[in-house]
Amino acid sequence: MKNVLITGVSGYIGGKIAKALAQHADVATLVGIDIQPPRTPLNGLIFHQHDVRTPMADLFRRHGIDTVIHAAYVLPPIHDRALMEDINVSGTRNVIAACRDTGVDHLLYTSSATAYGFHPDNPIPLTEDSPLRGNDDFTYSKNKKEIEFIFQEVMGNTPSLAITILRPCFVVGPGFANPLATHLKKKVVLCPSPSSPMQFVHEDDLVRIILLCLEKQVAGGVYNVAGEGTLAMAEMVRMLGNIYCPLPAAVMAPINHIAWRLRMTWLTEFPSPALNIMRYPWIVSSDKLVSETSFAYQYDTRMAFADFARTVKRAAV
Repeated sequence: MKNVLITGVSGYIGGKIAKALAQHADVATLVGIDIQPPRTPLNGLIFHQHDVRTPMADLFRRHGIDTVIHAAYVLPPIHDRALMEDINVSGTRNVIAACRDTGVDHLLYTSSATAYGFHPDNPIPLTEDSPLRGNDDFTYSKNKKEIEFIFQEVMGNTPSLAITILRPCFVVGPGFANPLATHLKKKVVLCPSPSSPMQFVHEDDLVRIILLCLEKQVAGGVYNVAGEGTLAMAEMVRMLGNIYCPLPAAVMAPINHIAWRLRMTWLTEFPSPALNIMRYPWIVSSDKLVSETSFAYQYDTRMAFADFARTVKRAAV
């Protein structure tokens, strides 16, 4: 790890990684690409405004890139599914091609436990050997599954490129700002009933894991990432000081569908298939990561979410 490039550097996780690597003694050159510049300029970061779908091999060569962290991904659901899939899937293929063409040593991809899919028959816990089923009616989960299949093929055909895949559960902390976070911060929080407990990993723990994988060149493997324990939806809402309002899923789904179609963002910011995130269990085990790297989490699920809740309450004062 000497000359590092981060895709999606202006995003939630990309920005956190960039801040950590900008201060890392082993990093000589730090390059970040995104379609928008970071909200806060970062000393030591060379930023290029670059669409992840456009050729980037020349950019890799210019900076002598040997390590790539692929964090670019359209996370909040958008109404243009074709565009979302093009950015997520075609963008990933383009990053892989640039790595192959320029002889990059190590490629780390921040995947997601959503690649397993939200299904009522999911085993508890899900391990790295559990099948990736995704959810074809929910673009985010569908693309995460498809991209992992692309990486599996690359791993078998390009032995010179070391690849690490991390599958975190929901990442939470002061910077937690995705549609789930927005939903939970509403004064009255509608939730499908029954719902299942959820897992979280603190953003700082995830960044520490990424740095560890880069420093030790932990490659050729897939690792689940999750803090210990779970948290029920009602507990999350109470920790934020809001009102938990459970509705039968059969009632909530059509209401949400209409609101999504009409772009009523005050009511919902995600299509109805995303409600399965709250309905079905997708609890992962990170035993493999801990046993192979000796990583020690600083936060469990409750502690990680509590840090987010404190941030929300401070902002409201």
